[in-house]
Amino acid sequence: MKRSLPAAVVVAVLTAALTTPAHAANTLSMRGADVSSLQRTLDLGGKYYNASGSAADPYDILKSAGVNYARLRVWNNPASGYNNKAKVLQQARAIKAKGLKLLIDFHYSDTWADPGKQFPPAAWASHSLAQLQTDVYNHTYDVCSALKAQGATPDSIQIGNEINVGMLWPRGQVVNNDFAPLASLLKQGHRAVKACNSATQVWIHVADADSMANARWFYDGIRDQGVAWDVTALSYYCMWHGTLANLYNVITDVRSRYGKPVVIAETAYQFTTADADDEPNSIPGTVLCDNIPATWAGQAQQFTWVQNTARNAGAVGVFYWEPTWYAIRGNGWDPADINGTGDGWDNMAVFDWGGRVNPHIRWTA
Repeated sequence: MKRSLPAAVVVAVLTAALTTPAHAANTLSMRGADVSSLQRTLDLGGKYYNASGSAADPYDILKSAGVNYARLRVWNNPASGYNNKAKVLQQARAIKAKGLKLLIDFHYSDTWADPGKQFPPAAWASHSLAQLQTDVYNHTYDVCSALKAQGATPDSIQIGNEINVGMLWPRGQVVNNDFAPLASLLKQGHRAVKACNSATQVWIHVADADSMANARWFYDGIRDQGVAWDVTALSYYCMWHGTLANLYNVITDVRSRYGKPVVIAETAYQFTTADADDEPNSIPGTVLCDNIPATWAGQAQQFTWVQNTARNAGAVGVFYWEPTWYAIRGNGWDPADINGTGDGWDNMAVFDWGGRVNPHIRWTA
């Protein structure tokens, strides 16, 4: 059950979150963008345009808007061939060449992993928990070491993606409050990262920004099993995860309770109520928050409010999820049918359907 706040507290929190100037309370040193779909767009010939309408490198456009960190997901053996090890190595070189820091997001799957599904890779499907521990170590170490060898050492690595009730189901799923199986996998991931590069930060990521109780349940559970991590990472989408006042409280709670930096690893907002293709939008443009319209100005306003809230709650970073995934045929959501499916994120990217950036969007320290 969600905790409710007295009206006066809500007003006070929101007033601080929305009006405090940047730098007044804290600094967002990690200003990130998940650009996992970008390589596919570029390979398809997609173009990106800056606010003045001139063609430009998408990384340069993002950097000029304040981005200093890029995030890439890794799938084990996706049917599309994208977001696999080879493609991640390719894109990581481009990211590092632009002077951006790099966050690698291991899904430990051949496809999407999130709170509702954590399918093991086909190659691991019959493996025991003990075998999966070895799999997690080897895969994590292999990708990290390959990145390091080409001069693109990850600055941060996520061990799992939105693992609210575990990963690599059913072996690593949390059942009857038993965190031991999941913890055994997370420990191997952590060990692999530190063996690859001791300075790389290990993130543990859940989509629990909506619930202090759920966040405590999860992080208490892994902490009590002896799991180590460096950064507590949360997803926050206002249409799914509640108010900014609640976000503020969750961030401040997990920051103080676990004594680790907190990052919003995913957030986004609509810039239009329309749909560019025949793939239904993941979040319809009619599902709005805080009475903010689905316009370029509205998208920028909501993102600014999220950043202000995170900053004032003591978080150290905010990442926008898939800002470059604009509507281009052939870059579909399903890795098993990348050409035959559309883009459910075309109204949530920060580039419009022709590839022009939202002129208002800013990542701020």
